[in-house]
Amino acid sequence: MKNAEQQQESLAELDDRAVCRYLLRHPEFFIRNARLVEQIQIPHPVRGSVSLVEWHMARARNQIRTLEGDMSLLMEQASINEALFSSLLKLQLRLAAAQSLQDMLNRLHRWARELGLAGAHLRLFAERWRLGAPSGFTQLALHRQTFEPLRIQRFGNARHYLGPLHGPELLLLLPQAKAIRSVAMSLLGAHGDLGVLIFTSRDPQHYQPEQGTQLLAQLAQMLPTLLERWIERQ
Repeated sequence: MKNAEQQQESLAELDDRAVCRYLLRHPEFFIRNARLVEQIQIPHPVRGSVSLVEWHMARARNQIRTLEGDMSLLMEQASINEALFSSLLKLQLRLAAAQSLQDMLNRLHRWARELGLAGAHLRLFAERWRLGAPSGFTQLALHRQTFEPLRIQRFGNARHYLGPLHGPELLLLLPQAKAIRSVAMSLLGAHGDLGVLIFTSRDPQHYQPEQGTQLLAQLAQMLPTLLERWIERQ
């Protein structure tokens, strides 16, 4: 009995394949048998059954809706990318016009404030930049060994981190900052070994791990070249 059922199932599968092959080879079948096509009923989970024509039209409508949704997402992403590029270009022009390092840092901070953030900050790894006296840049220095536990905890293998920081972490990176609830951080340079760019917000929900990092990545690549106008690399 069981073997007979298996043979029947195999025959049904074979018949399905044969029908599919035939229809693919002879698409004119639907022209020759237009009335039959109109009579074929397809099982429907709500209406019980629908005609083959209705079923095909419903599939086409669903495909159109999917394509429209995809197009909307592409247009939305293009709009976001255009806004990011425009904002980044304006910032680059501002920073390039700076007359001193402090002026450049002030311009970066003001740009962040215009975006509704608490501020923007740079910390540079002392092992890669000449920041000691009499440079006047010692406040930017951060030792890589001191930063390493935070990097492992927050960045892992990534180049960016978005989210909250604990009190000791904030104290290490931004000892003068107050009421910071979330941050966006990016490691500077092609290898992430030059320092840290930090944007801060007083809103604990402003920066979330799932947010995009395209702007951060562009800034992290751009800033070291600008910094070399004022600070010597080592």
